[in-house]
Amino acid sequence: MMDQARSAFSNLFGGEPMSYTRFSLARQVDGDNSHVEMKLAVDEEESTDNNMRTNVTKPKKFNGRICYGTIAVIIFFLIGFMIGYLGYCKRVEPKADCNKVAEAGMTENAENTFPEQEGEDVFPELSPHLYWEDLKNMLSEKLNAIDFLNTIKQLSQDIYVPREAGSPKDESLGYFVENQFSAFKFSKVWRDEHYVRIQVKGSSAQNSVTLMTNGAMAYLVENPEGYVAYSKAATVTGKLIHANFGTRKDFEDLKTPVNGSIVIVRAGKITVAEKVSNAERLNAIGVIIYMDNTNYPIVSANVPFFGHAHLGTGDPYTPGFPSFNHTQFPPSQSSGLPNIPVQTISRQGAEQLFGNMVDECPVNWRTDPSCRMQSAENRTVKLTVNNMLKEIKISNVFGVIKGFEEPDRYVVVGAQRDAWGPGVAKSSVGTALLLELARMFSDMVLNGGFKPIRSIIFASWSAGDFGAVGATEWLEGYLASLHLKAFTYINLDKAVVGTKNFKVSASPLLYKLIEKTMQNVRHPVNGKFLYQDSNWVNKVEKLSYDNAAFPFLAYSGIPAVSFCFCEDNDYPYLNTKLDTLEMLTQSVPQLTALMHVAAEVAGQFMIKLTHDIELDLDYEMYNNRLLSYMKDLNQFQADIKEMGLSLQWLYSARGDFYRATSRLTADFHNAEKTNRFVMREINNRIMKVEYHFLSPYVSPKDTPFRHIFWGSGSHTLSALLEHLKLRQKNNGAFNETLFKNQLALATWTIQGAANALAGDIWDIDNAF
Repeated sequence: MMDQARSAFSNLFGGEPMSYTRFSLARQVDGDNSHVEMKLAVDEEESTDNNMRTNVTKPKKFNGRICYGTIAVIIFFLIGFMIGYLGYCKRVEPKADCNKVAEAGMTENAENTFPEQEGEDVFPELSPHLYWEDLKNMLSEKLNAIDFLNTIKQLSQDIYVPREAGSPKDESLGYFVENQFSAFKFSKVWRDEHYVRIQVKGSSAQNSVTLMTNGAMAYLVENPEGYVAYSKAATVTGKLIHANFGTRKDFEDLKTPVNGSIVIVRAGKITVAEKVSNAERLNAIGVIIYMDNTNYPIVSANVPFFGHAHLGTGDPYTPGFPSFNHTQFPPSQSSGLPNIPVQTISRQGAEQLFGNMVDECPVNWRTDPSCRMQSAENRTVKLTVNNMLKEIKISNVFGVIKGFEEPDRYVVVGAQRDAWGPGVAKSSVGTALLLELARMFSDMVLNGGFKPIRSIIFASWSAGDFGAVGATEWLEGYLASLHLKAFTYINLDKAVVGTKNFKVSASPLLYKLIEKTMQNVRHPVNGKFLYQDSNWVNKVEKLSYDNAAFPFLAYSGIPAVSFCFCEDNDYPYLNTKLDTLEMLTQSVPQLTALMHVAAEVAGQFMIKLTHDIELDLDYEMYNNRLLSYMKDLNQFQADIKEMGLSLQWLYSARGDFYRATSRLTADFHNAEKTNRFVMREINNRIMKVEYHFLSPYVSPKDTPFRHIFWGSGSHTLSALLEHLKLRQKNNGAFNETLFKNQLALATWTIQGAANALAGDIWDIDNAF
């Protein structure tokens, strides 16, 4: 081919002019590659068409040069194209055509370059590059060989149950998990130890609920076996008022004020801490919580249960900073701790209290017929809580599979290890999923040819029952660096507590990945894909305080996801001593099949987030969130105008964020995907989107959940809207100065997120 090109150039710049005719190119047999002989294809045509040819005008000399020059250019173009094409196939994940070319090339080279010779070793076959379909199939095959039920039985042995945080059995299970991680031949296995304060039942004096008549004791209703951690230790006496589930709306709908009274509420719908906070806000003096038969159809009416009342996560006595052993603890405590006593009682105890109350509960509550609204005349209730603080050592256990190209970027997969009671659904299911996923991914890397670009960290948390204490203390310990390295948290807690529904709570950045996964995975019972509702995004529930994924998102600004197979109502045995394997298999007969699917969902998340060059995080979802919020805010334009304010700057910040996302999308599409440096810079911008929605204007110590969408406090967008609604409902309670601060700080937090997403300072396109 090169000889032909040289000949063409030779003819172009000095060769003899030739007539147009059909011709063939032939090399000289003597090996002279510099000469090309032109031969007529059909000699007879010359004599036959002689008269005709005499009348044809001979082409000019420069036409021949143009012809051969064109041929030469085409030849060089084809050579360059093939070199570039084959080089591209080697640098990036090949497509089907690349595979064929590469395979053909490898076969030809193997035959010509490496002929087999007797006595020589055969070169080892190169490991094939694994594609998404290969990894997905490998994941499914390995899942088929796992016996999740056997793993749960192993975790439910007497040596590990019960395993309250910091107990010897919790520590023993921690060592078991650590040894398993080591056996999986992880890149590294380690543990972090924290010294935290939890609250337990008093050892000398019991908690009690007593019925009083005319100020004198009538009879003891119950010395509850269960308790609520972080309750205030105190004794109070007052009238008893039922407030349904204890939500804000439930309190607003009550016809009787609760100030100075003890409130009794049903378990469920919101966390125990939120119920207590709502009651305390209206000056209730105590809270009693019970499980009604309608929502918790447990045969035995005297089943005790556990909860915690801290409106937050982590150790409430070291708020905002890690409780490592060397930390000098200042005399502080979380603002989320209640100032009133709280206690759980059995359904049997609640029914005794209802027997001394009047007025039937509203029909729309859909609760037990025994339910009553308020204490009868001359009847009160005395509530005594004698809980005590206890300092314990807890251990978080970690194992890592390091990435092959970007080991300093990682996805974290975690599960709670401790539990009050047997804790099969609460912690054993998640821990079993964690261990088997760890085993499986280690095998995929060591023996299956899987080479994740980024690292995978497996984490076993302790003290989850007390408000994700272990996970939060870890986040607090590495607050300055984790958001630069960890880009997703996958929570495995309570992943299977039912059959009917597949529910997801997550950062909007993960919605696209979740949808792809639901379109790939089938429900094991009905055989349908998990993706059944095109409107599922609008039904995603916000992460609750009791979910270990919540502090990752709201405190550290790390995208997080939590999912479960569940029913419409809560699993009735959570946080009770009936949370056993027997009860779980009775409630969920397809437990093993559902755990396989749960592992498949988590596994596909992990593969997608660590295998692809670009991070599968959809930052454009926040454009929809911001637009929806602006529509809600526009309803109060008149109120805002009356205060002499304008939403112009907030609109501008939203517009800048939209332009920043569009620019990032353009940068991604224009980027050379084989340039690792460029792709890493783009990924860095993507993975920090959540972090930049953490308000920089509030203290992580005083207001730890700084996320303006998912956090809590006056700095959040939801708080700003609620404050505006208050102006219309009760103008006297409206604080205009606070609102001005809220509007300004929200605007600048969004503007800051837009500026950070835009990239370099000279690329920012906005006008202040």
